[in-house]
Amino acid sequence: MSTLALDATALEKLVSAAVAAPSIHNSQPWHFRLQPETSILEVRAVRERAVPAADPQGRAMHISVGAAVLNLRVAARHLGWAPVVRLLPDPAEPDLFAGVRLDEASPVRLPGTEELYDAIWHRHSIRTPFTGRPVPADVLDQLVAAARVEGATLQLPDRQETARLLEITTEAERRSTTDPAQRAESRSWIRSGDQPPYGIPVRALGPQDRAGRLPMRDFSAIRPTEHQPFASFEREPRIAVLTTEHDRPEDWLRTGLALEHVLLTATVHGVRASLLHQAMEWPHLRWTTREPHQRPGHVQMLVRLGYGPEGAPTPRLAAADVLDRET
Repeated sequence: MSTLALDATALEKLVSAAVAAPSIHNSQPWHFRLQPETSILEVRAVRERAVPAADPQGRAMHISVGAAVLNLRVAARHLGWAPVVRLLPDPAEPDLFAGVRLDEASPVRLPGTEELYDAIWHRHSIRTPFTGRPVPADVLDQLVAAARVEGATLQLPDRQETARLLEITTEAERRSTTDPAQRAESRSWIRSGDQPPYGIPVRALGPQDRAGRLPMRDFSAIRPTEHQPFASFEREPRIAVLTTEHDRPEDWLRTGLALEHVLLTATVHGVRASLLHQAMEWPHLRWTTREPHQRPGHVQMLVRLGYGPEGAPTPRLAAADVLDRET
């Protein structure tokens, strides 16, 4: 792409990378629109694919869209642009979550761009056991740095704090599987056959921990016929805590950028991840996940890290289905 033209081929590459991002329940709540007169690719929220029972404020939707923006930025750099990202650029358009300006070529290739771009296609959420092999300290340091670049903090709790966080998550999972609205919503996102290419395929549902240490999300919501056999998970999970200083919509979007930057960096190093979001869906429990001895902050996500199989991709909407190109 020597001319860096925003043609159909370039747009498909950019949007295909963006939609590979993770989203709550694989809801893919995003849409893209090119404004050719300004070379801005707009990233908009699709409220019709919200998950109101689990995410009444839209916080997880913002995180999901923020992750897509990070992928879009990485892909733009890979193609040679110097993208400029603005979050929530127009207060009059609340569904316009971000604008990415693509009108200048980058004078240099930023280190790590190619590795992150390649990781976009290999990053998958893992719902199966990890081997128990510890993640090296230097890799954890790189994950912490990746979050910091995006304006967030990745904390690495000790064993005692990890146990406390897992207890809170266990209580949140219990509430989610017994609350009628949450239970019905969770089940509604399980997909099979020729249903739309979003949601969680039955084949992607993971097992529950035989020992009860790790509260993995039960999407089938205590429906035994859809459960996989119990499995033995790692004895000492490595949990990371992603936090922001404030808790505004812009912070939620930055959380998404930081989360995806962390996940792609982990993928580069062969580290797998699964997201423990259950406690974030209950305001009181989310508040209690704050580390009492750390500086004030707002917990946005718990991330389980470790080693295991790459995992299988979940379905994604095609670029043509989520892109408008105005003329």
